[in-house]
Amino acid sequence: MIELRNLSKTFPGTGKSAPFTAVDDVSLTIPRGSVFGVIGHSGAGKSTLLRLINQLERPTSGSVLVDGQDLSGLSERRLRPHRRRIGMVFQQFNLFNSRTVYGNTAYPLKLAGLPRAEVRERAEQALRFVGLADLARRHPEQLSGGQRQRVGIARALAASPKVLLSDEATSALDPETTGEVLALLKRVNEELGITIVLITHEMDVIRRICDRVAVMDGGRVVETGDVYEVFANPQHPTTAAFVRSVLPEQPAGETLERLRERHPGTLLTVPFRHDGDLGRDLSGLLRRHGLDFSLVSGGISEVGRRPLGSVTLELHGAEAEVAAFLADPQVVGLTSATNGRRAVAA
Repeated sequence: MIELRNLSKTFPGTGKSAPFTAVDDVSLTIPRGSVFGVIGHSGAGKSTLLRLINQLERPTSGSVLVDGQDLSGLSERRLRPHRRRIGMVFQQFNLFNSRTVYGNTAYPLKLAGLPRAEVRERAEQALRFVGLADLARRHPEQLSGGQRQRVGIARALAASPKVLLSDEATSALDPETTGEVLALLKRVNEELGITIVLITHEMDVIRRICDRVAVMDGGRVVETGDVYEVFANPQHPTTAAFVRSVLPEQPAGETLERLRERHPGTLLTVPFRHDGDLGRDLSGLLRRHGLDFSLVSGGISEVGRRPLGSVTLELHGAEAEVAAFLADPQVVGLTSATNGRRAVAA
């Protein structure tokens, strides 16, 4: 649906400041019908990248193709019909306080010169979809933050976009409302087939609704891939830091020392992935070697609707039986094949 080819954006220096490259030679392919997340710390270039997609910022070099059309060299006049198919949802809602919920939703349709009957039909349909039809006559100041963001989504949907760009759409909301808005965006994707590009600095947002993710650092994409695979085996330090913020870590350092103090037996940390039956396989192997165990630490989370995490066990049995268990090829395969690493603490 979207292809970015060697895309760069450099802002000119002002006064004593040097030119600044916000996006540096980025190439990405965003599949049709996907929810594609772009994550990075403040200043990583993700907001500029989003604005380059709809050409609110013009690239210094490279190209942006949306649904097969190269937007990079189009004049403002020729860009307008393409921009109408790219909706945008903003962090601070960007609603007109002087207009009602219906008026905000209908405004871009009126601006596009659509017939009054079509404007009404589209606006009312969009408000029904986001669950705000009964609040159409209210003004933004009478709404909660989550309701105002729903108005912003309805306004974008009313134009029947093929692509929806979400610019930190949940960062101003509380956790419960964030969940509601993310669930709505997932419905937009699944029921309407709209491709969503979502930028955020919160890995939990990526975990909950995205199919694929690109990690940005210093204007460059440092890692990209299937969300589950990126979470399970991050390759770049920036990615690993984001993953640690939402997934329980395998015990190490002082945490591991405290576990050792409380649990004198051999500790085994086993990564848990969706592509295996860890409980059944591990229990069978332990019984075969005459061992028992206690669960001492762990956490399993959902990433892309699939489980991911790790569990730490204390093994109970004779030293020779524990050693034989750890040397068993099936145990080695079970504890390492899941994500390429295995942690054992004696």
